[in-house]
Amino acid sequence: MVRIIEKMSTISKDSVSHILIGSEEAGQRLDNYLIKILKGVPKSHLQRIIRSGEIRLNKKRAKPDSRIAAGDVLRIPPIRTAEKPPARTAAVPAREFDIVYEDEALLVIDKPAGVAVHGGSGVSFGVIEQLRRARPEAKYLELVHRLDKDTSGLLMIAKKRSALVKLHEMIRNDHPKKIYTALGVGKLPNDRFHVRLPLFKYTGAQGEKMVRIGEDGQSAHTVFRVLNRFSDGLLHQVGLSALTLVEATLKTGRTHQIRVHLQSQNCPIAGDERYGDYQANRRLQKLGLKRMFLHASELHLDHPLSGEKLVLKAPLPQELQQLVLMLSHPKAEH
Repeated sequence: MVRIIEKMSTISKDSVSHILIGSEEAGQRLDNYLIKILKGVPKSHLQRIIRSGEIRLNKKRAKPDSRIAAGDVLRIPPIRTAEKPPARTAAVPAREFDIVYEDEALLVIDKPAGVAVHGGSGVSFGVIEQLRRARPEAKYLELVHRLDKDTSGLLMIAKKRSALVKLHEMIRNDHPKKIYTALGVGKLPNDRFHVRLPLFKYTGAQGEKMVRIGEDGQSAHTVFRVLNRFSDGLLHQVGLSALTLVEATLKTGRTHQIRVHLQSQNCPIAGDERYGDYQANRRLQKLGLKRMFLHASELHLDHPLSGEKLVLKAPLPQELQQLVLMLSHPKAEH
């Protein structure tokens, strides 16, 4: 007799388990699916037992890169999985975020600065873990893309696997259109210009993720448009000569793309601790800027399932709005 266990039930450590694959799991690689349900088991070990034939897909041997489909039955031998310490689970606080758009397939939130999108790299939890904790009834919540921890703004989360697959396909084809607002330290010569410089990822001295411009990197393309220029006495009082407010439209979605592309124009992002101007950032703190001035302000996309055209907007957070207001009307502040 086959014992069928519903998709996310606990896997037995002492006997063979059979898992019925649901529609939300369909399309994934076998090894990636097993990593999700067998927490704490190394990928190398899973791939070894798949190749040995101990894990069977529809009673047949499978490969780590085999794709699972709805209705498939997966046989899993007894496997010891790492127990999650209860304290760690309790440490993830449930949190809802400002919702810009939500339906049965897609959730778009306005992520605050200072919150990672997911746990890892020294961060125990992020947006996705907090949302899952706040919505225990949600069967499926997955990040569609990422934002840097110190970047605020629009973040897409898929509520159905079909939506995630379609959105990833769209992203590979440079859709949706993503527009950011940034404040640069310095002066940009043109009001509208393109930066096409390849970006290479490497690990910094402290093990941090870094990006530099290099011919050995991935192609990257950003379109910049100047929204405002600031160079008045208020800046001179704190030892700065010029700031430029820009709109950045991504044509590719590389790690730290806008940050490194603006740095390449001698106009690094205000408050950027990794690629910015250290002295300028200290001076900007006197004007009240205590974070990186980069905000994901607009998303233009076709809905992944209905095809409906969506234009989603998130205004600048209050602390960034206040700085722009102060810079735009310096006399009103004194």
